[in-house]
Amino acid sequence: MGNLAKGIKETLPDFQKFLLERRLAPEKNVPFLAYWVGRFLTFGRNKDLSTDGYNETAVIGFLDMLREDEKILDWQPRQADDALKLYYFHFLGKAGPVRPDAIGSAGGPDALKEVTRLIRLRHYSYSTERSYLQWIQRFFTYALRGEKKLSDMTTTDFRDFLSHLAMKEKVSASTQNQAFNAVLFLYRHVLGKETGDLGYTVRAKRGQKLPVVFSIEEIKQLFEHISGINRLFAEMLYGSGMRIMELARLRVKDVDFTAATIFVRSGKGDKDRSTVLPSAVKERLLEHLKGVKELHEKDLTAGYGEVQMPDALGRKYPNAGREWAWQYVFPSLKLSVDPRSGRVGRHHISDNPIQEAVKNALKKAGIAKHASVHTLRHSFATHLLQAGVNIREVQDLLGHKSVETTMIYTHVLRNMANAPKSPLDALYQSDTHL
Repeated sequence: MGNLAKGIKETLPDFQKFLLERRLAPEKNVPFLAYWVGRFLTFGRNKDLSTDGYNETAVIGFLDMLREDEKILDWQPRQADDALKLYYFHFLGKAGPVRPDAIGSAGGPDALKEVTRLIRLRHYSYSTERSYLQWIQRFFTYALRGEKKLSDMTTTDFRDFLSHLAMKEKVSASTQNQAFNAVLFLYRHVLGKETGDLGYTVRAKRGQKLPVVFSIEEIKQLFEHISGINRLFAEMLYGSGMRIMELARLRVKDVDFTAATIFVRSGKGDKDRSTVLPSAVKERLLEHLKGVKELHEKDLTAGYGEVQMPDALGRKYPNAGREWAWQYVFPSLKLSVDPRSGRVGRHHISDNPIQEAVKNALKKAGIAKHASVHTLRHSFATHLLQAGVNIREVQDLLGHKSVETTMIYTHVLRNMANAPKSPLDALYQSDTHL
């Protein structure tokens, strides 16, 4: 232990100096990056795992340990992973399966494979994976011209791409932010470069937008034109305030009929929360789950019936994916091949059918609003506030990080309840008294 501590003490100052000299990380982050490397080296020794080179098994085990530590914040395992990449791929020059300086010069498959590998190491959702890969490919098409290589990429390339999206392609602020997150991932985790100051980037304009909200009567009209499983799904969205993919990914174990509570796992920001289970859907939901259980038992008999498990639970509990408690409340009607594991199973329902059902219902009901499925969530929040529910409680039910985010619905309420009286109405009212 003494030799190990001495080795860490001697090595890490050099690592910090290396990061500062090459400007691979902000100065304020450098001591923390060194700290995580020190913890990893100690972890490897205690687990009798080799840390001479980049040992992916050891890294995954170390990051999983951090995620399970309640004292560790959500962002810290990501910083620790960044530290290990910088330490092995750059400082020591001992890379894993794909070294950053060996990635293809034209943004080819090697680069995208490395992006995919690192995304999956962090347990990002499959939709995020696809989005990142599409944006990074677009960035390659824009930035890699002629003989330019990935290793030549600078902050200027990043900034120019974002400005191009805003000025030439006229993308929305949210779309530009998607591109920003994807290319930032490429720079930090694959190329091992910090992006520095992006202050001169042209950002897409984002004005304050009030959410579209249905009235109570419009909600009733909408549901009258939706039937079957889509209606149950839509009613649960409105009755619980869940996001569409939160409900699609809901597991049987996370519905508590006795307490009338739904537990949302790994929602936005990878946070858990609870919300209300509407009494109006309880009986129909129980009946629906009977059919789902029968379908699951048929899948098991046919040799399937295993669902994807979140994060590292699949390794920790290898048979849990076949248990009833872990099945999706709203499974797909068809078996499919998991794009990551290659296993045949029954994934959760797609969001496309409910999106289409709500779109058609809007037309049939004659509701002339620019609305979508997400409008049900906005309506949930606004109607609760109308009913006198405390805004902090609404914030918790929605899973908002800050109450300022929830405050937007108070603006909607104010516009609905305290609209000023038109001077035209006052004019005609005064005429009636003449």
